[in-house]
Amino acid sequence: MRSLADQTEQELGGRWSVLSRQKRDHVRLDRLLEELGHAEGAHQEDVLHRIARLVFPHAFAEESVLWPELRRRLPDGEKLTLQVEQEHQEVNELWSALERTSHDDPERRALLDRLTDVLRQDVRDEEDLLLPRLQDSLDGPRLRRLGVAWEAVRRAAPTRPHPVVSRRPPGNVLAAAPLTMVDRSRDLLDLAGRRSAGRSQRWLGSASRRLGDVAGRVERWDPLRRGERPSTRRED
Repeated sequence: MRSLADQTEQELGGRWSVLSRQKRDHVRLDRLLEELGHAEGAHQEDVLHRIARLVFPHAFAEESVLWPELRRRLPDGEKLTLQVEQEHQEVNELWSALERTSHDDPERRALLDRLTDVLRQDVRDEEDLLLPRLQDSLDGPRLRRLGVAWEAVRRAAPTRPHPVVSRRPPGNVLAAAPLTMVDRSRDLLDLAGRRSAGRSQRWLGSASRRLGDVAGRVERWDPLRRGERPSTRRED
């Protein structure tokens, strides 16, 4: 099998193919991770925000659209997708831990380094193993139809870490609407906060945190945790 990294867009099924869409996101993520390695303070927060808006919808769409297809098509699809789901779970937990640290926390750099390592490993596992297997089992039209479905889910997916929600249906499907609404509202508040100062900035930050508390309560609703495998399940 050839890695997606070594294939042209035409070989991947064209611009609309889910493989081409995945590869474009991976290239963008690589650039952002390079930028993150040199970013500090407000710049670092801005880069992290852009990474979150890329990574979490991307992973949610994979878990909702692509990995069920792999499990249906491949005899070892369960094992292959579980490995990547475990990486996604670790990204969620690392990000949640990062959100609890300040910029002068001595643990912050270690969290950022580990997050970068896991994200890069996730890309390699997908481009070198999972997605070439999917490519071998599907024709071009099916890859393009999957690309349209994946893009539709990605555009309406949560944009923040939710380590308690199931990585598989039915839990992740049920979680999509409420958590997407909360996450994207928080994104708007945080964007406004970065452009404000003084009392307005504090008020916007407080409103975003309150919505974060709402999301925390929502993701612990039992139906949203159904379908989870033990190795990706977080109990708190």
